[in-house]
Amino acid sequence: MSLAKDRARDFAANRALGRIALTAEYGRGITQRKRLHESGGLRMHFPGARARELLGMLINTAGGIAGGDSYDLEIAAGDKARLAVSSTAAEKVYRSLGPDARIRIRLSAGQDASLAWLPQETILFDGARFHRTIDIDLADDARLVFAEAVVFGRTGMGESVAHGFLFDRWRVRRGGALIFAETVRLDGAIAAKLGEAAVANGGAAIATILIVPGNAETIEQLRALSSEFRGEVGTSTWNGIAVARLCAADGAALRYDLITLLASLREGKLPHCWFH
Repeated sequence: MSLAKDRARDFAANRALGRIALTAEYGRGITQRKRLHESGGLRMHFPGARARELLGMLINTAGGIAGGDSYDLEIAAGDKARLAVSSTAAEKVYRSLGPDARIRIRLSAGQDASLAWLPQETILFDGARFHRTIDIDLADDARLVFAEAVVFGRTGMGESVAHGFLFDRWRVRRGGALIFAETVRLDGAIAAKLGEAAVANGGAAIATILIVPGNAETIEQLRALSSEFRGEVGTSTWNGIAVARLCAADGAALRYDLITLLASLREGKLPHCWFH
């Protein structure tokens, strides 16, 4: 028992912990970082010249996430600020020996602010255990484009996720009122579940794009692109928000469709990393 406890303690001591806390503010025609805190293996760089929109690039210097790792991201766009956040590479979640890898994301946008959350894909390896919570607080006139993609295995190398665990909980509030809530949970035989028609019909890559505010005009703009998609894309709108759901056979097809949709929503202004 003592040996088991020692191993557990050594394992916990070697887990990666990281935190990013960023506040962006608007002034004199530009958006710039007002406060930035970095700890552990998480870093954020700001490429490009000063502009109306600030681009922040997330970097995980550990090169991936393992079971037992824990990361916190808290990112705020102040009143009138325009902030876009992406990542330098797809995030990899490796096989776990037991503990969940945990990420907690808290985003906010103030009055007349614009926030675009555009990280590259999260790739789950076989046996990964991934637990993520995302909380977004928007002022009543703030704007949001939020995109998240999950690829089950390195599909370009013929890999899949036979077994694993995914828990993904999202909550979005606007003017203090809850406007969007969903939780995805896949546990155990993930590949078999993805093969079911009502889940992913054999697909290995999924994504969601959330647009606030969104309306019928937003949906028409996205549906006009339907002939270009390589996977399945469904869109809907209600109560002032619009949602696009994507499902594809592999990560490459999903990425193509994501770029197509996001480029349309952002008038072509996507971080360069998306095209490498």
